[in-house]
Amino acid sequence: MIIRRRPEEPARIQMTPMIDMTFLLLVFFMVTSKITKEQKKLEIRLPTAATAKMPDDLSGRDIINIGPDGQFYTGDTPVDMPQLKRHLRQRLIDYPPLKILVRADSQTPAKQIKEVMKAAAEAGAIEVIFSAYTK
Repeated sequence: MIIRRRPEEPARIQMTPMIDMTFLLLVFFMVTSKITKEQKKLEIRLPTAATAKMPDDLSGRDIINIGPDGQFYTGDTPVDMPQLKRHLRQRLIDYPPLKILVRADSQTPAKQIKEVMKAAAEAGAIEVIFSAYTK
């Protein structure tokens, strides 16, 4: 019995899946960048600090804004303290670990900032940082 072998074809790299992945990553980063900008959309006059510095990595942080009147915002949506606590607990479940960036107006009462810190600790936040301008 004679067995005929097919001639072997040279190995080729499939470019279509690589191009698809490139476009998916591009769309992902464009969408997440827009979400972060939307969370910072609220007009807040940040305080100044002599030792303020920008962290190396701000990705994956939940942004909490506190207005001059002490109103809490997740993004630009106003929330009260029970809603904020629920939001932080759910955020920890959905996207662990919980890291928070607090943007408080320079006229915000210290009591409101303490409440956010307490809520973050209760929710299980591993890191809380504050926005400020450098002097």
